[in-house]
Amino acid sequence: MTAPAQLRIARLAAAPPVHRAFHWLHLHQLQLRRWQLEMLAIPAPPFGEQARAAWFLERFEQLGLCNPHLDDVGNALAEFPSAPGPEPRPSPVLLVSAHLDTIFPAEVSIAPSETDTRINAPGACDNAAGLSALLGIAAALRHAGITPAVPILFAANVGEEGEGDLRGMRHLFTDSPYASRIAAAIALEGGGNSAVVTRALASRRFRVTVSGPGGHSWIDAGAVNPILVLARALLALESLNLSLGEPRTTLNVGQITGGTAINSIPESATALLDLRSTDQLQLQETETALRQTIEHWVLDAPIQTARAIHPSKTSPPVRNLALSIETIGDRPGGTLPDNSPLLTTLRAVDRHLNLRTEPGLGSTDANIPLSLGIPAIAVGTGGLSGGIHTLQEWYDPTGRNAALRRIVLTLLDTANLAAQIP
Repeated sequence: MTAPAQLRIARLAAAPPVHRAFHWLHLHQLQLRRWQLEMLAIPAPPFGEQARAAWFLERFEQLGLCNPHLDDVGNALAEFPSAPGPEPRPSPVLLVSAHLDTIFPAEVSIAPSETDTRINAPGACDNAAGLSALLGIAAALRHAGITPAVPILFAANVGEEGEGDLRGMRHLFTDSPYASRIAAAIALEGGGNSAVVTRALASRRFRVTVSGPGGHSWIDAGAVNPILVLARALLALESLNLSLGEPRTTLNVGQITGGTAINSIPESATALLDLRSTDQLQLQETETALRQTIEHWVLDAPIQTARAIHPSKTSPPVRNLALSIETIGDRPGGTLPDNSPLLTTLRAVDRHLNLRTEPGLGSTDANIPLSLGIPAIAVGTGGLSGGIHTLQEWYDPTGRNAALRRIVLTLLDTANLAAQIP
């Protein structure tokens, strides 16, 4: 199977239209950089991607893509058409996507700057690198006059980061008009030349809230304090986290909020938890242990402590204490089979371009199609980066041509294979 794939890629790479696409990418790196700087200046916080999505629609229209539009959840979509087919039924499509959103809230100022070849800004790599590559590939295919074997759906999608919970991809693969037509998906994610996500890391995320009566720090001293109760529960989770072994499973407390003033007993306290595992069963078992641990330390332990302090009282002074454990994220896992035609194509492309294929595990937009058994990968778009998910994030696009050629060849060969599916 590898030898035929190698021959296909060699022939594809030698085709004049593909050469023209490569040439466009080589000559227009400055254009990709301008796009990247322009989009970075448009905030795209979780659930606030509308302005950046509108900017993408304008670019899709300028590039001459077909049917540019926003779907029901805010994904910016456009089609790169194939040659008209004789069959009346809708043809399969290939999805190539990059997520619009960053992890940074709206109040974070994002003013991109440049240091030599570096672009400095929160989100410069994750995922402005992928988004600029998305536009570059569309522009190169248009310039080269390439007609893919099946239509290519370009998507600048919402909801990849944090509490977005992959909502853009969920919609595309479940409720959108394209859901039944997507034959394979390639997600453009950050930088790098050789890494490819072929295994989707499953995760669950929770919002834990402890509520009480609240009160004045002096007048109501002794009333149950939700912050202290939640803190004890979170400390108990540390021992659970330390006990996690193989299959690899991690538990993180990412955020704690609560209270209104220093001299006020808070009415509530909230923590955000992130649970991940390479094994679905281990994920479920750890979630059960997490819930049991929190319930014990929030609902049982305060009453037991109160009874120990006030053994003569029939009703311990713990009242109106409530607990909520809300699931705010559920990313399914999945694996691309080692013999998948998509992975065979990528390996042949990498051999042709003298790149290493480094399959890996990650939590990306590819999670959704992989969980549904649809061939999918997430790949980098070249260049170097650092400080990902921090205010010091930077991206250097120098040398990203190889990664862009990698994507073009993989996309076109996969389109040829999809066209052969009966």
